[in-house]
Amino acid sequence: MAGRSLFVAALQTAGVPGDPDATFAQLERNVRSLQRTFGDLELVLAPELHLMALPPLLEEDGVSPHELAVDVPGELTERLGALARETGLWIVPGSVYERVGDAVANTAVVLSPTGELVASYRKCFPWQPYETTQPGTRTVCFDIEGIGRFGIAICHDGAFPEIFRSLAWQGAEAIFQLTLTGTSDRDAETVVARANAIVNQVAVVNVNAAAPVGNGRSLVIDPEGAVRYEAGVAEELVTAVLDLDQVQRVRERGSFGINKLWEEMDRVGPGLDLPLYGGPYRPRPR
Repeated sequence: MAGRSLFVAALQTAGVPGDPDATFAQLERNVRSLQRTFGDLELVLAPELHLMALPPLLEEDGVSPHELAVDVPGELTERLGALARETGLWIVPGSVYERVGDAVANTAVVLSPTGELVASYRKCFPWQPYETTQPGTRTVCFDIEGIGRFGIAICHDGAFPEIFRSLAWQGAEAIFQLTLTGTSDRDAETVVARANAIVNQVAVVNVNAAAPVGNGRSLVIDPEGAVRYEAGVAEELVTAVLDLDQVQRVRERGSFGINKLWEEMDRVGPGLDLPLYGGPYRPRPR
């Protein structure tokens, strides 16, 4: 009997700085090439703000999120939906600057193989004070029928345990973390990504931008925190088959066969006073 798995390709790449149209065309070529090359491929990921065609961090003077912002849904998501329909792939094309009234959010979008915009997630924890986008107010998962449930996080979200815990509590078995990091804390981010996988018993795909926009080191992490692959700094394609049955086994039998974290939390947690959360822990929805 076939198990539950998802074949993912993460594009550790950089756009064409200052040219969103050329960057979109680059994404189209890459997605089409991936679909032709890997017949079993199911989902493609790109880094945070990839389609905004940002330059390296220290060259961002004069770049206005308001000028780059798009409507969600809107023309850009229509074009992405057409690409998803053409290739028959799930596409998570990084995040975009989204118009929200007079403000701008940093928003990840998910397109299904039918071209439908099935989910959008506004980054809850912008990298402040440097990132001035409006914080989101909810965590977001999406389902792939017959395979599993997946969560979305964006870069600095990972430094806040509540985001990954909320996604796992909602049933996410794998979390796609879209990242744009070119700073010296990338090593810390990789440690935190592993920790989030370990304590939530969830697979993590963390895709960062390539040099010169980011400093790479994209990761595929299993639900026991083992790094299955870590990329270098340059442009690179990261492929992985995520084993969702492994996630279920780890949660049921315990990490390394000994740590049944969710079972203990569901059993002990309701008796624990958690002022941070306004009351006791509530067992997960089933």
